[in-house]
Amino acid sequence: MLRIALGPSHYYRYLTPKWAYLPLSGAGAALRGGRFNRPGVEALYLSAEPDTALAEYRQGSSLPNPATLAAYRTALADVVDLSAGYDPAHWSTAWADWNCDWRWIARVEHKVPPSWQLGDEAISSGATGLLFPSTHHSGGINLVVFIANLTAGDRLAAHDPDDMLPKDQRSWEPRPS
Repeated sequence: MLRIALGPSHYYRYLTPKWAYLPLSGAGAALRGGRFNRPGVEALYLSAEPDTALAEYRQGSSLPNPATLAAYRTALADVVDLSAGYDPAHWSTAWADWNCDWRWIARVEHKVPPSWQLGDEAISSGATGLLFPSTHHSGGINLVVFIANLTAGDRLAAHDPDDMLPKDQRSWEPRPS
């Protein structure tokens, strides 16, 4: 595995408005799993560019749901760097399947996707994140942050200098007429 220190840098994510008050939560990915995390493992998926973040949020849909764009300040000491894709000179053959159809494998075949096993490997090795190519935006790069592996030396913060993100879900409660 290629390992790097990442940052300081900026990454992006489109937040579902109802959950925008928790911009650092990986709970959504923990519910059903993500490309590199199985259910029960909190992971925060970010993108290097806003266009990639939008493509990832849309997940192939032609019309996106409402969303709030958030920028993140990141500095992570130990990140697996698969951003250039699989290269047998640097990766074991297991990593060739990083871009498997994990949803189909997990939800239809009821098997463990190879990408979950790769995420397990990265997590157990102590990595705080994993950079990988976007499968929804050509040339785009994504970062998955393994929340439980963050250390005191890592930095991950939503950029919200004017305190504009909501503080709780009360913003979406019906208001009296």
